[in-house]
Amino acid sequence: MKTPFFHPPRRWAVAQHTAWATWAGLALLASSACAQTPAQAWPSKPISLVVPFPAGGTTDVLARSLAERLAPVLGQPLIVENKPGAGATIGADQVAKSKPDGYTLLVGSVHHTIATSVYKKLNYDFQKHFAPISTIALVPNVLAVQASTPAKNVSELLALLKARPELAIYGSNGNGTAQHLIGSQLQASTGIALTHVPYRGSGPLVTDLLGGQITLTFDTLTPVLPHVKAGKLRPLAVTTATRSPALPDVPTLQEAGLKDFNIGTWFGVLAPAGTPKEVVARLNAEMVKVIRSPEFGKRMNDIGAQPMGNSPEEMARQIREETEKFAALVKAGHITVE
Repeated sequence: MKTPFFHPPRRWAVAQHTAWATWAGLALLASSACAQTPAQAWPSKPISLVVPFPAGGTTDVLARSLAERLAPVLGQPLIVENKPGAGATIGADQVAKSKPDGYTLLVGSVHHTIATSVYKKLNYDFQKHFAPISTIALVPNVLAVQASTPAKNVSELLALLKARPELAIYGSNGNGTAQHLIGSQLQASTGIALTHVPYRGSGPLVTDLLGGQITLTFDTLTPVLPHVKAGKLRPLAVTTATRSPALPDVPTLQEAGLKDFNIGTWFGVLAPAGTPKEVVARLNAEMVKVIRSPEFGKRMNDIGAQPMGNSPEEMARQIREETEKFAALVKAGHITVE
């Protein structure tokens, strides 16, 4: 005799079905939460943008312009932290040692590709310990003097420095920076002995240039441009291969008769190596949108910068190529910093 199949009461079956549905729903939610990517969960708190120069310089101006427009998009504040010193290497060292979670970023520049060869010892490797995100802008460097300086062009300035060696003093943003390298290259190509005065950034440098403590600088255009417009500084040449749209009447050093001068200063954002790829991708996507926007473009034009906005891979290639390029120039100029 077959045992009759038991049919549970309908109420029990419904209750059992409801319980299974509840458990399935909870499991689905848990699975969804576990599957959430770092980019979706990030950012959940403010982000620090470390600027390795004092406030008021080009790096600082670009960082604040980017932070102002990026914060609403990411839904979190971007806090600019100025950590100047040692040719921008102190701030870089801090970020290199930070937790790779996307909450501490470096506003790096061409100076870091030069420092790799200039400094005998660095506590970080700029190519190995950072994850490039995007280049913000390219800013030409400009040979500038006080408006009261007798020299009206590069030839007259060189003649003045030869006649009066005590005036052959130039300022830079620090040892191992682009300005330092340009000064060294100018000295080698002209035979004029130049005294190098390193500063912690453009702010104090430009103040001393206006005050007559130094005779010239090869600073980036951004901090110099307002004083040029005010008639207090005179631009004699730009150091890039082509003229700057912000100073269309100012020749390049090559046009002024000095060969092989092509150094501009780029600025970009990097994260510590090991930062989740999803976070880097999200940062890049949002940054590029901001950088390529008409509003940001106008702001860059006002300060003499050319907006970029490239991929992490393109920025990494740029860093690699310029590190090799500047290594040769540093060796030729016998530039070293302890």
